[in-house]
Amino acid sequence: MKLKKELNLLDVFCITAGAMMSSGLFILPGLAHIRTGPSVLISYLFAGFLAACGMLSQAELASAMPKSGGTYFYVTRSMGLAVGTIYGLITLMALALKSTFELIGMAAFTNFIVSIDIKIIAFSFCVLFVSINIIGVKEAGRIQVVLLFCILTTLLIYIIKGLPIVRVQNFEPFTPSGLKEIFSTAGFVFVSYGGLLKIASIAEEVKDPGRVLPLGMILSLITIIVFYMLVIFVTIGVLGSEKLNNTLTPISDGAVIFLGSRGKIILSIAAILGFISAANAGIMGASRYPLALSRDDLLPGFFGKINKKFKTPHYSILSTGIIMIVALFLKLDVIVKSASCILILTYIFSCFANIILRESRLQNYQPLFKTPLYPWVQIIGIIGFGFLLFEMGKQALLISLILIAGGLFIYWFYGRIRTEREFALLHLIERITAKELTSHSLETELKEIITERDDIIKDRFDKIIENCTILDIEKSLSAEEFFKLISNKIADNLKMKPDSLLQLLLKREKESSTVISPGLAIPHIIIEGEHTFDIMLIRCKEGIVFPDVNAKVHAVFILIGTRDERNFHLRALAAIAQIVQNPHFEEKWLAAKNIEALRDIILLGKRKRI
Repeated sequence: MKLKKELNLLDVFCITAGAMMSSGLFILPGLAHIRTGPSVLISYLFAGFLAACGMLSQAELASAMPKSGGTYFYVTRSMGLAVGTIYGLITLMALALKSTFELIGMAAFTNFIVSIDIKIIAFSFCVLFVSINIIGVKEAGRIQVVLLFCILTTLLIYIIKGLPIVRVQNFEPFTPSGLKEIFSTAGFVFVSYGGLLKIASIAEEVKDPGRVLPLGMILSLITIIVFYMLVIFVTIGVLGSEKLNNTLTPISDGAVIFLGSRGKIILSIAAILGFISAANAGIMGASRYPLALSRDDLLPGFFGKINKKFKTPHYSILSTGIIMIVALFLKLDVIVKSASCILILTYIFSCFANIILRESRLQNYQPLFKTPLYPWVQIIGIIGFGFLLFEMGKQALLISLILIAGGLFIYWFYGRIRTEREFALLHLIERITAKELTSHSLETELKEIITERDDIIKDRFDKIIENCTILDIEKSLSAEEFFKLISNKIADNLKMKPDSLLQLLLKREKESSTVISPGLAIPHIIIEGEHTFDIMLIRCKEGIVFPDVNAKVHAVFILIGTRDERNFHLRALAAIAQIVQNPHFEEKWLAAKNIEALRDIILLGKRKRI
């Protein structure tokens, strides 16, 4: 059963931005300021810059393969099932831990209003959000829109009111702990940008994902970085180091300075809304990883079941909620470090996946958004993320190794014996070594994804191409030799004698050349009979020599039909004309690996369908 496509650009923006507008802003600035002082601004900016490197890679991957499980899906299809299992499970843990952090923060702020144990409050909210997500992704998305509007409006008031009373003295000394601490703090606060991962995981439920996902991710990250910098700048400027270093509610305490006790209440409410938004988005995103792993037979099948009434993966959502409840009993510092550490690893994997998919030169890897400055963005991201990981210390590295070992254990004793899947790294090795290592299975899967992504509804032309004869000729031929070869191949299908068909083709060529552009010919003839129409595709690598034509022809489309098929004959010609207008058509045609790759070029070509 398929998931429903219900999310638009506003939903994507609000889910992504809302997932980042929480603990990273309402709690972490105080904890981070203790480490590095006012230069915490640089830590947030540097973390945001690196997040942008990872985000651009993810935006490209999401636009090419909008499937549930998001980056897990891309990593699996690029680096294989073993790496994919590790990645899927550690990302599930990262998002679940981050959402647990949101629940704890939400409970802490709520505790100001209601005197109930923090863990009970957090548990109650967890149950509530799990229930909302089971009911439907659209309902969860609507909540995100309302929540984010309220949060951003409140923060805008905070910035406007606070800027005039910022004291420059509060930024001195700017780097009391030195440069090294700035970068280790960047790793600590990197969890603030974890929300970017969440929307990729529900890509399958987004309308027009090839355009909407990259745009929503880019707009949300830019918005969040701007708000983070301005809000933290105001908070440092009005509170000063002494007050900021001794609070877990920095923004609310900052509001007291220029908005009074009423301001603290308003900002505390905004913080609660932020935590609600992030936790809700976290469950939404994290729960799609068990679903995706189950679809690939790397986890038990019940995780992949879709609720018949709500069209949501209810077992997957429930399992995510259980992980979060267990994590409530961990120490806050351990949760933050673990979540940041795993998120950094997931971004490294995304950059590697992007490079492998590009360099494998898979024909059907067709992202609608491409990362600018490739591959430098990915290289900078990998180096930068690796640097952050080492700066976070031995505990972070130990957590990483434990989780990687756990993922490998599950793959080795469960997934490995149940499934096999082709991946892009094999194509890259094949291209480098010139050895045959792959089939067409990954290309076929990518073709199906493009068909779903672009809402391609197959028409009669598609169905004919799916079953038509395709020839791949190595040596050079004259036009007559070529037509003779074709006549012998296709005559039986048309219930004609090869000689009769040959004469019709030669006669048509004498009337006027069927070479319509350099390298391309479309011979088309009318035959006797009724209700008959066929197409034949031919590639000749060394080229066919047509009379009175200087350039050799490498691509030939032969159309043969009866008179009653005249209208469709013209539509088929128009379809081919639209497909071959692609400026890279001939390059792709000559580079195609096999007959099925040639067929895919036509099936996925841009054209109007009837």
